[in-house]
Amino acid sequence: MLKSLKIQGVGPAPKMTLDFGSRLNLLTGDNGLGKSFLLDIAWWALTRKWPAQINPKLTSGNMARPTKGEGKITFEFTGKAKAEHYTSTFKPKVQDWTGRPGRPSNPGLVLYAMSDGSFAVWDPARNYWIAHKNLDTQERQPAYVFSPAEVWDGLRTDDEKWLSNGLIRDWASWQKENGQAFQQLKKVLEVLSPSPEELLTPGELTRVSLDDVRDIPTVRMPYQQDVPVIYASSGMRRIMALAYFLVWAWQEHRQAAKLLQQPEAHQVIFLIDEVESHLHPSWQRKIVPALLNLMDSLAQEAETQLITATHSPLIMASVEPWFDHQQDAWFDLDICQDKENQVPQVKLTRREFIRRGDASRWLTSEAFDLASARSEEAEQTLNDASEALKREDLSKNEAVELDKRLREVLGDTDPFWMRWRFVAEQKGWLE
Repeated sequence: MLKSLKIQGVGPAPKMTLDFGSRLNLLTGDNGLGKSFLLDIAWWALTRKWPAQINPKLTSGNMARPTKGEGKITFEFTGKAKAEHYTSTFKPKVQDWTGRPGRPSNPGLVLYAMSDGSFAVWDPARNYWIAHKNLDTQERQPAYVFSPAEVWDGLRTDDEKWLSNGLIRDWASWQKENGQAFQQLKKVLEVLSPSPEELLTPGELTRVSLDDVRDIPTVRMPYQQDVPVIYASSGMRRIMALAYFLVWAWQEHRQAAKLLQQPEAHQVIFLIDEVESHLHPSWQRKIVPALLNLMDSLAQEAETQLITATHSPLIMASVEPWFDHQQDAWFDLDICQDKENQVPQVKLTRREFIRRGDASRWLTSEAFDLASARSEEAEQTLNDASEALKREDLSKNEAVELDKRLREVLGDTDPFWMRWRFVAEQKGWLE
C-alpha cells in the first residue's frame, strides 16, 4: 500500500504531506489546487515513470517540476519483499528525478484511471525488472499507458507490436469464447450498474459499417435495444472502460504470473481521478462502494487500496456507511492566507470525516466550501431577506419587493417561507 507522500517545492503548495489510509482515500478541493497532480505523483512514486513519459500521446500525466529551488518528493509504500522509503530530488542538469540504484521495491498491481479517459497499468509480472545472466535489466515494457483512443482500439509499441487489443476487440473475443474473462466482465458490469433496473448487460455483437470488419460489442439498454459501445453515452463508456481495465489488468496479470511460475500480486492500488466523471447522480451514489467490492472480489488474496479525487457531494455522501477511520482518509485542498507573507497559498489538510446524512450538507462542508446548497441568486436573496427581518425601519414597498424576489428563487415548500411570512405579516409588511 502507498503509505505516505511528502512533497516540497513542487506543485501548487510549498509543501504537502499525506499519510494514506490502507483502504480508501478521498481527495477534494477546487479546480487547479492539485488533486490530479497528487495522483500523478502517487503513480510516479509507485512505478518511477510519468504516464506521458511512457506514452507521449497523453495530454496529462507529465513530469512534475520544481516551482523554485530544489524540489523533493519523499514516498513510502509496502513492497512485496521490503518497504520502500526514499527521497527523490530534481536534478536540473539531467532534467529528471533521482532514483535509488538497483532493483526497486515491487508495489503490486497499480492501476490509474485519469480524468480524460486515459488509463495506465503497472504489472509486477509484466513490467518489473527481469534477471538476465544474474543481472537485473529493464527490457520489459515499463508500464502500459493508454490514450483515450487506445483504450478502445488497442495499444502498440513504436515497432508495431500489440501490447493490448483494446476494449472493442478484447470484449468481442471474450464474448465469442464465453469463458472466464467474459463471465468476469459481465459480473463487473453488473456490479457497476446504477440499479437492478438499469443493468449494463452485453448484447449481441454487431457490425456498424461496411468499411469496418470488427465485431463491435453492444450493451442492452433499459428500453431493450442493443446499442454499439462506440455509440454509448459518455457515462456508460466511462464505466465500461473501468470494467474492462479491471478485468483486463487482472486477467493478464494472472496469466503472466502463471507463465513465470510466481505468486499473484500481493496488493492492488487503484488511482482514479474524478471518479464521478460523466456519471448520473444514481451512478455517483454507487460507484465508490462498488469499486471497493470489485477490487476485493477480483483480487481475493491481495490487499486493495483506492485513492480517488472527486468534486461530487454525492460521492462523499455515498461512502458514509463505508468510511472506517482506522483504514480510510479524507484530504482536502484549500486556498488560505499565508500569515507570514500575506499571500494566498494552497494548503492540504487531512480532515475528520463526519457523517452528514445529506448530500446537500456536503456542499456546505469543508469539502466544497459553498455558503449554501442553492443558486447564487437564491443565496443572495435569502441573505437580503434575513437582514431585512432584523430591521425595524423596513418599508412596505421594500418588503413587497423582497417577497417577489423570494417567490422567484424559492420552492413552494422551502422552510424559509414560514419564517418570512410569519414575521412579515406580524409587522404588517404583507397583507
